[in-house]
Amino acid sequence: MPGDIALLLRHWGHEATVLRDVLPVATTDEEAFAYARAHTMITITCNRNDYLALAAQLPEHPGLIILVRRRSRQIETSRLLMLLKKAGEQGLAHNINFA
Repeated sequence: MPGDIALLLRHWGHEATVLRDVLPVATTDEEAFAYARAHTMITITCNRNDYLALAAQLPEHPGLIILVRRRSRQIETSRLLMLLKKAGEQGLAHNINFA
């Protein structure tokens, strides 16, 4: 997820880890998703196709949010905030959501 979105999530009171801060830059999607699963982290990504395929292969995951690219980062973050408010923790856990 983009670093500025992580900053906003933290501002809104959520824990947010940018994977490039804890994993090498060359980490594969499979390794990143495994890290998130091992640490019970909901994954937020713009990489729709790869992560939907991974979630289909590994249905026991903490949750996946596909961040749909929009014209501006402000619109993307507002959609994410609306999803977080609407779905709540129960709606995000172990589900695939689009923001």
